[in-house]
Amino acid sequence: MNLLTALLPRLFASSLMMLVATGYADERLVADFSGGSLYEWQEKSFAGHTRYQFVQDGERQALEAIADGTASGFFREIEIDLNRTPYLNWSWWIEDTLQGNDEQQKSGDDYPVRLYVVVSGGLFFWRTRAINYVWSNSQPINSVWPNAYTGRAVMVALRSGNEQRGRWVTEKRNVRADFKRFFDEDIDQIDAVAIMSDSDNSGGYVRARYGDISFTAQ
Repeated sequence: MNLLTALLPRLFASSLMMLVATGYADERLVADFSGGSLYEWQEKSFAGHTRYQFVQDGERQALEAIADGTASGFFREIEIDLNRTPYLNWSWWIEDTLQGNDEQQKSGDDYPVRLYVVVSGGLFFWRTRAINYVWSNSQPINSVWPNAYTGRAVMVALRSGNEQRGRWVTEKRNVRADFKRFFDEDIDQIDAVAIMSDSDNSGGYVRARYGDISFTAQ
């Protein structure tokens, strides 16, 4: 599913708003899932509704996603200064990967967890760019390929297979460096972050969890 296309009208509208100068910390909390909050997050459905709910996992609270032939995600419009806080930090957990789907084809474009970072093109919608960090079923770790639905997004397999299923995995990415690497562009700001667990194309079942999401200076 192509969450990027769905976000374009909203990002265009946001780009027309006057910006108000505010203080900027060395850490920007994007998602406070451990606090049970979806503040400023909005749901977008493509095929039914993936069931999202807060659950207690040991000593931590997390946002759980259950997709059973469904595809819906959450997104938050938020401007992040990548010169100040280029590092994206989060954690995720999966029960299992999907089996047998070719993730490079539309018919197999499903993942137990994925996290998007989006740069708005504003008036020039064709300049919108997105990176999708995913937990793949079989693609090699650190492999990169075009999104099956749009050439304006790339997929990056940070994890692959079931070796780490049932365990929390912490991730950190230099988003500014990744945009330079994957699009050969110097990006100073992103405009939205999104998550999605989906299985509508393959018709499978996945259960996964998301931890807090933040941007930091280091």
